[in-house]
Amino acid sequence: MDRLLRNLSIWLVIGLGIVILINMFSGSKEDVNRITYNAFLADVNSGVVKHVKIDGHEIEGIDSTGKKFCTTLPPQLAITTAMLDAGIQMDVVEQKDPPWYINALISWVPIILLIGVWIFFMKQSQGGGGSGGKGMMAFGKSKARLIEDEEAKVSFKDVAGIEEAKEELSEIVDFLKDPELFTKLGAYIPKGVLLSGEPGTGKTLLAKAIAGEAQVPFFSISGSDFVEMYVGVGASRVRDLFKQAQKKAPCIVFIDEIDAVGRQRSAGQGGGNDEREQTLNQLLVEMDGFDANVGIIIVAATNRPDILDPALKRPGRFDRQVVVPMPDVGGREMILRVHGKKPPLDDDVDWKTIAKGTPGFSGADLGNLVNEAALLAARTKADKVNMDLLDKAKDKVMMGAERTSMIITEREKEVTAYHEAGHALVAELLPGADPVHKVTIIPRGRALGLTMQLPVEEKHSQAKSYYKNNLCILLGGRVAEEIIFGETTTGSGNDIDRCTEIARKMVCEWGMSDDVGPLTFGTTPDPSTGQPRAYSETTAVEIDKAVKEMVLAANETVNALLQENSHILKAMAEALLEKETINVEDIQTIMKA
Repeated sequence: MDRLLRNLSIWLVIGLGIVILINMFSGSKEDVNRITYNAFLADVNSGVVKHVKIDGHEIEGIDSTGKKFCTTLPPQLAITTAMLDAGIQMDVVEQKDPPWYINALISWVPIILLIGVWIFFMKQSQGGGGSGGKGMMAFGKSKARLIEDEEAKVSFKDVAGIEEAKEELSEIVDFLKDPELFTKLGAYIPKGVLLSGEPGTGKTLLAKAIAGEAQVPFFSISGSDFVEMYVGVGASRVRDLFKQAQKKAPCIVFIDEIDAVGRQRSAGQGGGNDEREQTLNQLLVEMDGFDANVGIIIVAATNRPDILDPALKRPGRFDRQVVVPMPDVGGREMILRVHGKKPPLDDDVDWKTIAKGTPGFSGADLGNLVNEAALLAARTKADKVNMDLLDKAKDKVMMGAERTSMIITEREKEVTAYHEAGHALVAELLPGADPVHKVTIIPRGRALGLTMQLPVEEKHSQAKSYYKNNLCILLGGRVAEEIIFGETTTGSGNDIDRCTEIARKMVCEWGMSDDVGPLTFGTTPDPSTGQPRAYSETTAVEIDKAVKEMVLAANETVNALLQENSHILKAMAEALLEKETINVEDIQTIMKA
């Protein structure tokens, strides 16, 4: 909008200038008394007129008193004489042709307007003022945003929960601050650092923190900003980016989502990726070509390091690859404390408890949780964010918002209660399963009810028994419906999908089937490449049989457990129908009764 207003103001100024010039050239002459032709003849006959100047039909003169006058000579003299004889008063106005500059302006205005409109739209389509303010010549210029020292406000203090990654990157900060400390020992700092990790783990924040700590210029650009539909533009932008960086060295160039331009090359097949591959080739040359870019450190981020071109990841380009992991319970607590500095907090807030209850949350998820709690506090007119609001925000982020307006029949409510009670009871009865944290029959998201489990401790690998328990827990709701009502409902559809997926991974990826053995198989053909699966039809039959047997065995185990503990199942379902939501204390009380 600002660019549009600026362009409109420029054209308005040009238009006003043209109008002023026209007025200057077509300004009125010196004040002259215009008289009728009759009066002119009378003055001539009476001797008042002393001097005249005839220019076509226009007569200018000076009378005996020195005053200037003018009149227009009628074109039809015969008619004029007749009218004079008849004593008719005449006032003749001559139609004068416009000046030459007016004619030229009228003929050129449409062309000028067309050229102006064309220039305007070309600037808009090519980046206009957003490409460094260079207008039409900015098409091949880099779109990188430069953050100078005073703007780099992020430091390592703002990054929490990924201490190992911070330690690896601290060497780069030390080099940028004191390069002689490394060069005198013959060492060189990595030219590039590749940050890889799941979305929301803090890769971009880490790159900003490096620039903030080192107090050096920071160029930020996305991988998709290089590639255009016109061949050669991406390579031109890469060259321009490094040219700008050389002027600001030492500096950091951050390329976010580098997989958009750094994807593995296809050996010239298809021809559809020529522009992207030219851009990648130029990036490879700039990072490690004949011209050494001293003092320029490339930091790139991606969540798909497996698809990057090998030439991009080799030493000399991205020398160091830093994995930014999902935070553990200690890291989550540190991240929550960083985000918790913004809203006012009540004294009952316990970040350690919330960190334990948010396994699998990334840094972005935890920031969203604290923000949701602050929004809830604002909606409820609370002065501070307390533990109850944080717990509600956690449930909303993990399970979805409550659908309180959804109308559910008593029958559906009863079926949902037994379904969720089946999940919870099986989880409590099986040894080694994650304990149940909360069970609800209040609709959330697309689910009519939910059973939430939270692990006791952080785990980075799981045993076969853990996944067999998961199969049983997922089937608990369906079996409970069948035992109580004699039939199942569509509410078990998602449970069966997840159960089948886990069983197939156990057989095909993790080698947890005794019949198939410790082998790995591609689960399905790759739809993008059309490559066939890497096993025969006979093996496919064995895999399907092993998956089916694994799921049916879990179903039999669940059936036996719920039949034996049907009284607890009914008690838990009745508690859900009464309270709609039960927590771990309620579950323990029911289990002991």
